[in-house]
Amino acid sequence: MSVLEDLRVPIVQAPLAGGPSTPQLAAAVSSVGALGFLAAGYLDASRVEADIASLRTMTDQRFGVNVFVAPDQPAAEQLVETYAKSLQADSERIGVPLGQARFDDDGFAAKVELLCRAQVPVVSFTFGLPRRDVVQRIRAAGSEVWLTVTSPDEAVAADALDPDALIVQGLEAGGHRGAHIDDDHAPDFSLLAALQLVRAEVDRPLIAAGGLATGDAIAAVLASGAAAAQLGTAYLRCPEAATANVHRAALATNTPTVLTRAFTGRLARGLRNRFHDDHGGDAPRAYPEVHHLTAPLRAHGRTNDDGEIVNLWAGQTHHLATDEPAATLTLRLAAEAQQAINNAAERLADL
Repeated sequence: MSVLEDLRVPIVQAPLAGGPSTPQLAAAVSSVGALGFLAAGYLDASRVEADIASLRTMTDQRFGVNVFVAPDQPAAEQLVETYAKSLQADSERIGVPLGQARFDDDGFAAKVELLCRAQVPVVSFTFGLPRRDVVQRIRAAGSEVWLTVTSPDEAVAADALDPDALIVQGLEAGGHRGAHIDDDHAPDFSLLAALQLVRAEVDRPLIAAGGLATGDAIAAVLASGAAAAQLGTAYLRCPEAATANVHRAALATNTPTVLTRAFTGRLARGLRNRFHDDHGGDAPRAYPEVHHLTAPLRAHGRTNDDGEIVNLWAGQTHHLATDEPAATLTLRLAAEAQQAINNAAERLADL
């Protein structure tokens, strides 16, 4: 039986790379019959291994680990240097030097080796597609492979790798866009549109992601053919998440979200703030170079509760997030989804 078929609760906790991800959060979600996830992004393989070991002391239920697929080549140095100059005033104002803008693959090979040894139930990939041999190795080690897509064309390409499931991400989603191509031309499908179009092209289990914060929304994607709903922003205020205090506070406001490259050089949705307003229009498509360049500024903002220089990743429905414990939240949303489906069935009962 596949992981999705075995879930008592068809909810997946998004990986939440960059700080909020914790073994405690993933364990709490998995413990009630949903699927918790650990983020491997930005962490070295030894830290990921420690997180997996820690999670396994908290629950014997299934879980997943998410890995970033690195870009093929670095950005033009001149673009990054020009952007660095535009950030100098911020650096001097807060007294923190910029980071070294470098190109790397986020330790991809080491993480693949670890995951082949660790035999975790699910390994998901985002930012692109891994090579076929990587997919085959991870599946041979006993893990399911889930691939992230944002359009029917990407779904067809992913389907050719024979994954166990596809995560369909809509434009409403918080954090980085999962698009495979350069984000100057990234697909802009909303979740329900993407879900319908992908379902018409491929015959794989689909996990719906993007802007899901209520039981009604979960019911909608399940009724549209998704095998499960993936929620990220909804979990950011849970006590088990390691979300920075300034981020938690901002999520509870009605601040609008924007798509911006200002913080990492890759399009991501977050709460609008001064850093985006000042630099979003000039930021180059240069990931991970810009991510490393701005990292010290963002760390300073988190430490000093300065939300104007922090990447406050959030989906469009962020102000619906609550500070409930993760297990309580998961079960409440599942019950609300069940009620929503029952209500919809009643409206169609007389046809």
